[in-house]
Amino acid sequence: MPVLEVVPRPTPAERYDAAVAVEVDEALTVHAATIEDWVSPRQQWELTLREGTDFDRPNNVEAVLLFASGEQTSSISFRLDQLDAVEDLSEELVLFFEEKDGIVKAARFTASGLDVELFHILTFT
Repeated sequence: MPVLEVVPRPTPAERYDAAVAVEVDEALTVHAATIEDWVSPRQQWELTLREGTDFDRPNNVEAVLLFASGEQTSSISFRLDQLDAVEDLSEELVLFFEEKDGIVKAARFTASGLDVELFHILTFT
């Protein structure tokens, strides 16, 4: 099982402040890498992968995507295992959550911010 190195969850002092290795499914490593590849060349965006609340369990990774530009700051937090798909469309990144019968919750990221759609209809051509 692949491993992601993530930031530890801010907890009481008995937990150390070093990176935590979390075993994850292969699909989650692909999702994390796709998001990281999209974020890295964009100065306004920052990705943080951190340990979730289910300590010492597989797939226990939370992602925080932060957008900061001037006086505006926006963020979205989610567990990697909530993702159904991630699409890097070059100028934008789209995350798909909870797909059912061609309808998903989607988050769209661009150079100027983010949009969240709680009822996005997928079209197949």
